[in-house]
Amino acid sequence: MRWGPIVAKISRKRGFTNRLLRLRPIMSASTQLDRFKLAMQSVYGPFESLNTEQVAQWSPPENSGGHRGRYLWTDAFGVLNFLTLHKETTDRKYITLANNLVKTVHAVLGFTRDGISRLPGATDQNPLGGGMRIGKLDEGGSDGDGQYHHYLTIWMFALNRMAIASSDPGYNDQAIALAKAIHPRFFKDVKSAMPRMYWKIAVDMSRPLVASEGNLDAVDGFVVFKLLAATSEDPGCLKDEIGDYQRVVDRKGQHCVSSDTLDLGMSLWIAHWGIASNNASAQQLGNRCLESFDSLLDQGLLESSFRRRLAFRDFGACLGLRCYAGDKPSHESLVRKLLSKWEEYVESQPEDLRPISEVMYAAALIPGGRLSWCILSRLDSVVFEAYGHALAFKKNYLGPESTAEGTPFPRMSKVI
Repeated sequence: MRWGPIVAKISRKRGFTNRLLRLRPIMSASTQLDRFKLAMQSVYGPFESLNTEQVAQWSPPENSGGHRGRYLWTDAFGVLNFLTLHKETTDRKYITLANNLVKTVHAVLGFTRDGISRLPGATDQNPLGGGMRIGKLDEGGSDGDGQYHHYLTIWMFALNRMAIASSDPGYNDQAIALAKAIHPRFFKDVKSAMPRMYWKIAVDMSRPLVASEGNLDAVDGFVVFKLLAATSEDPGCLKDEIGDYQRVVDRKGQHCVSSDTLDLGMSLWIAHWGIASNNASAQQLGNRCLESFDSLLDQGLLESSFRRRLAFRDFGACLGLRCYAGDKPSHESLVRKLLSKWEEYVESQPEDLRPISEVMYAAALIPGGRLSWCILSRLDSVVFEAYGHALAFKKNYLGPESTAEGTPFPRMSKVI
């Protein structure tokens, strides 16, 4: 796919000039952790210089590249990256920063565009009952605001990791409330034997805006909802919703593996949840994604024009490879080569894509630890008491979790 025209279209549509990203100083920092912190500070301000009182009062700058300064995908990665910094340093100031970012996102994207009222369906007691806006700059049109399923599930995941990192179940409760609110709105004939999903719905969730299905939405929903339920006091709280996703997966059969680097990276993230238990469907999906990467390499992935590509999509690929393949030399070599290539070309990216590029770059650099992001840590599990009963989480809270029902990965029919 040729991304150059898309980059130009985005820049024109959003009214930005041809000012360029300035990630090169970040990429030239001495250590990965230094580069990680610089990338995050380029979006969220100089938080490393804040004292304890300032951290407590910190509010994120309106700099995430979206409406009123907030964009759901970017800020979800921002929350996860703050948790990664907490893991790397054990400094709890990063938990506070993540918490303040969560509150700000809810106060902007959980409200109407004018900021006056909560989204329809939300209340003070259930603030996410109306879903959450994407944060698109335009209100309408083909690239206008609305709600994306895959953005909402990554935000749910960020809330789930916040619950575990902070030992505050309220975050996971909010994620479950969000899950229950948006789930039926993304489905057509939800209780039929062969339900379908919508890719994008209106801000008020009243109608679909894009009626086609997202490639990853069903399996992504299955995995994230299973994790939310496993973290809850009521493990059966999302049983019906999880069953709906399973029926969509059954209808679609073999997961479609695309040639888009971000799609491949997120597919590998999804697949890694089943690897710990040797889930056959997860292994087959992961292997097919790796074969697709091999094909892209044969077609000149590392030689084709980086000026006509979107950096954040390749950074997503790096993240997925490190989640799924860990430190296997061949795949780690590909990650390092991609990151190295972008050091040469990242300045060609439009400035309006700077925030999403920088948070994705940070996540690709340090996926939650040596090789593990807040999405992955294959360290030994521990059992600890939390809100009244024992829960099994991985050491340092970073998944994949075991549940009474097994690894949170769906069965897939018609797999090769």
